[in-house]
Amino acid sequence: MAKIIDGRELAKEIRAEIKADAEAFTAETGVVPGLVTVLVGEDPASQQYVRMKGKAADAVSFNSRQITLPADTPHDELLGLVQGLNADPEVHGILVQLPLPDQIDEDVILETIDPAKDVDGFHPVNVGRLSIGDDDVLAPCTPAGVVEMLVRYGYDPKGKHVVVVGRSNIVGKPLALLLLRKAPGGNATVTVAHSRTADLGAVTRTADIVVAAVGVPETVTRDMVKPGVVVIDVGANQIEDPSAERGYRWVGDVDFDGVSQVAEAITPVPGGVGPMTITMLLKNTLEAARRQLAAGQVVEGAPTR
Repeated sequence: MAKIIDGRELAKEIRAEIKADAEAFTAETGVVPGLVTVLVGEDPASQQYVRMKGKAADAVSFNSRQITLPADTPHDELLGLVQGLNADPEVHGILVQLPLPDQIDEDVILETIDPAKDVDGFHPVNVGRLSIGDDDVLAPCTPAGVVEMLVRYGYDPKGKHVVVVGRSNIVGKPLALLLLRKAPGGNATVTVAHSRTADLGAVTRTADIVVAAVGVPETVTRDMVKPGVVVIDVGANQIEDPSAERGYRWVGDVDFDGVSQVAEAITPVPGGVGPMTITMLLKNTLEAARRQLAAGQVVEGAPTR
């Protein structure tokens, strides 16, 4: 049976480190790392995500603020809000929760966020910096969380063949770039496979590490991996289950029961990658505050709580 890579426990450990670092940073400079989350509309899933992010930020001694706007908010109003946050020295990280209503151009909003405050790592400038192997870029949170899990559990990707199943701009592509960097957590040989890959199993069976991020329930099965593989499951899919109390349950992109019989280590769903995503958001926010202070964008000694 595979070893469980426990995202909840690892996230708890790293958040304790972030809290200690944040409090030391504030004690030294008087600056409290500030994170603002912006939610437009009343989508229940988005509301829950934003609440979780705010609660996590408060727990590590950040100055956390949530701005909630009605679903019919005009594009220009949100644009102006983001521009104001860019100019606010108390705000070090800006996160606009996606998806946005149809009347708002998501691309324009994301491109308007100051790259230095883009703690999600989605701004084209940060994507470009990641693509050229810039070690100082604020990396997208889920891919960064995957790399952190591998390294901290002793499965350094260096010299390994990693197959990433999925090519999204949020996980698959940036994760491949992180794994390729000449930096800790990088130096892997990376193959990116996807839903159109011919004989996907033939590709995944060559991997020392498989990261499944394709968004299709239980795509990776036992016969598609070699014995001793390390498996990171990024998927979070809700499927019907009449036997469950709510009538559904969550599964990943990997057939956990089957693959765990042959893998050396595997992440569960839930409780795997998910908690690490918010953790890396916190890490990015603290790092953004440090850099903005060093660049003179923040006045030392202010603000304090």
